[in-house]
Amino acid sequence: MAYHFQTIEKKWQKKWDEKKTFKVEKNNKPKYYSLEMFPYPSGKLHMGHVRNYSIGDVIARFKKMAGYNVLHPMGWDSFGLPAENAAIKNGIHPNIWTWDNIENMREQLKQLGISYDWDREIATCTPEYYKWNQWFFLKMYEKGLVYKKKSAVNWCPSCATVLANEQVVDGGCERCGSHVEKRNLNQWFFRITDYAERLLKDMNKLKGWPDKVKIMQKNWIGKSLGAEVSFQIENTTDTIKVFTTRPDTIFGVTYLVFAPEHPLVEKFLQNSPNKEKIKTFIKKMQNLSEIDRTSTETEKIGMFIDAYAIHPITQKRIPILIANYVLMDYGTGAVMGVPAHDERDFEFAQKYQLPISIVIQPKDGEKLTAENQTEAYSGDGIMVNSGKYDGMFNREAYPLIIKELEEKNVGKKTISYRLRDWLISRQRYWGTPIPIIYCDDCGIVPVPEKDLPVKLPTDVEFKNNGQSPLLDCQEFLYTTCPKCGKKAKRETDTMDTFVDSSWYFLRYCDPHNDKKPFNKEKTDYWMDVDLYIGGVEHAILHLLYTRFFTKVLYDFGLISSDEPIKNLLTQGMVLKDGEKMSKSKGNIVSPEEIIANYGADTARLFILFAAPPERDLEWSDQGVEGSYKFLNRVWRLVDELKNLIPFSYKIEQDKLNKVDKELRFILHNTIKKVQEDIEERFNFNTAISAIMELVNAIYHYKDQKEVNRNVLAEAIENLIILLAPFVPHITEEMWKQIGKDQSVHEQSWPQYDKEALKRDEIEIVVQINGKVRDRMMLPISITKQEMEKQALQKEKIKQLLEGKEIVKVITVPKKLINIVVKK
Repeated sequence: MAYHFQTIEKKWQKKWDEKKTFKVEKNNKPKYYSLEMFPYPSGKLHMGHVRNYSIGDVIARFKKMAGYNVLHPMGWDSFGLPAENAAIKNGIHPNIWTWDNIENMREQLKQLGISYDWDREIATCTPEYYKWNQWFFLKMYEKGLVYKKKSAVNWCPSCATVLANEQVVDGGCERCGSHVEKRNLNQWFFRITDYAERLLKDMNKLKGWPDKVKIMQKNWIGKSLGAEVSFQIENTTDTIKVFTTRPDTIFGVTYLVFAPEHPLVEKFLQNSPNKEKIKTFIKKMQNLSEIDRTSTETEKIGMFIDAYAIHPITQKRIPILIANYVLMDYGTGAVMGVPAHDERDFEFAQKYQLPISIVIQPKDGEKLTAENQTEAYSGDGIMVNSGKYDGMFNREAYPLIIKELEEKNVGKKTISYRLRDWLISRQRYWGTPIPIIYCDDCGIVPVPEKDLPVKLPTDVEFKNNGQSPLLDCQEFLYTTCPKCGKKAKRETDTMDTFVDSSWYFLRYCDPHNDKKPFNKEKTDYWMDVDLYIGGVEHAILHLLYTRFFTKVLYDFGLISSDEPIKNLLTQGMVLKDGEKMSKSKGNIVSPEEIIANYGADTARLFILFAAPPERDLEWSDQGVEGSYKFLNRVWRLVDELKNLIPFSYKIEQDKLNKVDKELRFILHNTIKKVQEDIEERFNFNTAISAIMELVNAIYHYKDQKEVNRNVLAEAIENLIILLAPFVPHITEEMWKQIGKDQSVHEQSWPQYDKEALKRDEIEIVVQINGKVRDRMMLPISITKQEMEKQALQKEKIKQLLEGKEIVKVITVPKKLINIVVKK
């Protein structure tokens, strides 16, 4: 019988759908929550999706067969700018565009045979979902975790929206190419900084997370211990606070650097003779993205702004500059320059001929002087030019200097974080409306809970200016104040879509609840997520926001755990010709094409076999062909033997011959290895390789003069079960072919037989001068002396040793013999 994958795959997909095979509810089994990051519904799956979801499906199917109650859901991260872009470009409403794409991608996922419980499907663009985004916003607002403030943002005048730093490319909008401006806008923020310390401390709970992800989050939070120091601005009542991790270098401060956007800069310009020149410089800086300004490859440029500050201890007059590398939103928007002991400051000072004052001398080596210093010295040493601290070791002086700053009321010991509060405002249409009303009399008024959801109107008109249509939607914009009943306006900003994805895994536990975001009893049963799978590019924003949101909901008493994910698997990319697949490079491989030509099982098998999941995978047409040939080989094997296989079998150990035992050894060794590779290491490639070796062994066994039909039945049945998580359609069909009524995916995962792994004989390698020359099967109980004797008596070895002098024989019991000779 030929392997007609199209017919087989459609047949089983239809049956699984009709029977709701993967529907799951709470029961008495141990639970397992397997989750892949849900996709944005762009319309088509790409090979990265295929890899991500195939990995998750292997785990879900394996765990179900291993006796777990498996939650394996899917949904859609369906709000966001691409839908609006499509609406403007193609004249299609985002709602229609999004749902058409969801329909298409859902069908593609079913074609892949992924074992999702589709009854739990969610889409973040539905009022039933985003109502709870708004509810969380209100709860956080009540607790002071939400606030509004003016903030400098990247603004695209063409798209009429705020852009993230990552969306600004070479000073332009990545979508339309328009020049990006800096604007100060009133925006809504979540106080994630209130949780900075907990997010850091609780990393010790993330034992199943890759170290690289934890390091990335730690660096992003950026905790620094140091001092906050106040500098008086000359001839004013203004002071500026700066944070330093090196208060021991305070006497080496020779200048201050402000962010060009700092509000004090405007004051300084009033008396500056270089006002216009400085304004031009500031405008130039404002038009650069933060990434461009802070890149290590970007040249540090600055300008003196005709203003001075007073050193808090020495009372010396020090110049104030503005520079591209200082950002208003980081720290206080100003830094102190210590060029002798900071490399960036050293280069900047040399460029602009600023003073350099050495205040720490290395303990050993040449003494630093203005003449011989060619680079900043950032190590420890002895204090110099530091008043009463001269001669002290800098580490000893560190706390004493902080104490002096505190006594003079010009500084204090403090902790600084690189992490900034989460800006959630977006001047976009296709997102969750922020549930706030503005009243002329009452000010900012939260929407009452009873009025949720604030629905996003669908009858809106899109204009080519990129502006949110909510600004022109009278029915949405105008309302009445919940407090006084007078006319009022709604907030037209929508929420960052990272809000949607920060709690969706909780909604899967109880997706149809219309009274609460989820029932705590259900989340207590299903949470935490046991395995979360997705790209490492989400290590910072999504995964950090997810942890923050979980801690907030835990503090509100809504859930019982303050960390959401036990184990995290970050899969590598799928490459073609050494590069990430993209339309612009013309190296895209379509999953639909592969499925049409080879079948979903082949696509899954190749993408799981080609590389370990955490590494990048290089696409190979030959590899796909090889996977297809292997499945055909398995199909022919089962088809040929199905009539030889008894419906039930019993292994009688005392009736097994040497060949029977060898096949059983390979089978049970494979069962053991595949389980360990899936469960402990996620090494699907080596698990599949072991199964391939088992297939070779079964082919070899069946060609013997006499075969034990019970041994053959055991091997074939277990082969199909071992393959089932990887290639679900063909295994379902082969299981049926050998006379089984129940689904192969309902079978228990096989347990390996320890007795079968005990061998009567072992293979011994025979080497001559370290090169393998022969192999021999010997009794496992053989002595070292007998091993040597058997090796030297082998005819092939005798011929190879002829005319040579044996220097010595090295024997490793039960492994190898190396005969060392000289000619």
